[in-house]
Amino acid sequence: MKESNIANRNSEIKHRLVILGAGESGVGTAILGIQKNYEVFVSDFGKIKETYKQVLIHHEIEWEEKGHSEEKILSADVVMKSPGIPDTASIIVKLKANNVKVVSEIEFASQYTDATIIGITGSNGKTTTATLTYELLKQGGLHVALGGNIGKSFAQQIAETKYDYSVLELSSFQLDGIETFKPHIAVLTNLSPDHLDRYEYEYSKYIASKFRIVMNQTEDDYFIYDGDDVEIQKWLSENTIRSQKLPFSLVNKVEKGAYIENEQIHIITDNTTHTMPIATLGLQGKHNTKNAMAASTVATLLKIRKATIRESLEHFQGVEHRLEKVLKINNVMYINDSKATNVNATFYALDSMSTPTVWIVGGVDKGNNYAELLPLVNEKVKAIICLGIDNSKITQAFGNVVDMMVETQSMEQAIQVAYRIAEKGDSVLLSPACASFDLFESYEDRGRQFKEAVRHL
Repeated sequence: MKESNIANRNSEIKHRLVILGAGESGVGTAILGIQKNYEVFVSDFGKIKETYKQVLIHHEIEWEEKGHSEEKILSADVVMKSPGIPDTASIIVKLKANNVKVVSEIEFASQYTDATIIGITGSNGKTTTATLTYELLKQGGLHVALGGNIGKSFAQQIAETKYDYSVLELSSFQLDGIETFKPHIAVLTNLSPDHLDRYEYEYSKYIASKFRIVMNQTEDDYFIYDGDDVEIQKWLSENTIRSQKLPFSLVNKVEKGAYIENEQIHIITDNTTHTMPIATLGLQGKHNTKNAMAASTVATLLKIRKATIRESLEHFQGVEHRLEKVLKINNVMYINDSKATNVNATFYALDSMSTPTVWIVGGVDKGNNYAELLPLVNEKVKAIICLGIDNSKITQAFGNVVDMMVETQSMEQAIQVAYRIAEKGDSVLLSPACASFDLFESYEDRGRQFKEAVRHL
């Protein structure tokens, strides 16, 4: 770009946007910020991935890595903080002390779209529910995007394409940084203790964070939630929300929402009643039935045809790294559930196992309480392979429950051990119940390494 063009562009700039963290959400926000005539500066305390660096260079966006230039950051009108940065980070504390507005990518980006937003959060099932909802709407002919905590960043999608609908998977960290963000349809899949290390080990603070998804909704909006979840019910009994409630339940009949009767899912909204058999769902298991009920309720609200919903549910095969069957070797099934980053997700995984299981577990503990897994481990797990830098909590929790426990420090080592231990008819399950950042870049990296190591056996 010529210098005169840069000068001309800069003369139109009204506000200074500083972005902390140059990952998917940070770089996407930088692209949208430039498009909306912000003066943009990107700062990452760590090293920026080469692919993201090239995007910043291509868009002529100023950036730095391996540290923060405080003066440049504190001069911001608004700061977009990447989800991984805690509020306790010293630079965030200084920004707030200086009354600089700090928001999430979701908050920043949502002001630049007219799309109908479907926001999906929860401790577990949100990726599957968001992906399934996206498929239902896409198959129903809507011009829809899938983003947020999954795939391409919400901000970049807005910068590049005008969508009519956006399905967003939202983490508690993303919701912590919203002020005006308002989904037309909000979904809360369930609640279980997660990320407690970020919430001062207070479950109530984590729950409050999840419920931020409904805080700006009005009577014209919808809240779809697990009506069987005790913590959700408790919060709703103690707090008022304005949106229309549509619970889904496996055990109770509901006036509006979704419920099960005679092995059929019934979905009831203002103007529509749908039924479909559970037996034909592409994904089996109670938790997946709930995911299907939530996604189908969204699709019904948005007037997707019943036949389209049914066909999409029958053909949907799940998401990568979630109970993904990789290979069967010597009649041993290897299953990748790397996305299970908390105890509750691993509970679902172990509960679904019907063969003796060699369980690969461990990583960065987020304040886990393993007690609820003990009955399942006792019943189903023949050996535990610990995969993490510090496995002391896992050893303490299960050392007396299984006959064999092995500590490993790499995925290749873990798979070699599993291969030696597993016998015909067994399963090898990677379901870590922990974050991945001690030995891997992400849960995706962990899952890919698992699949690669299995294929090399």
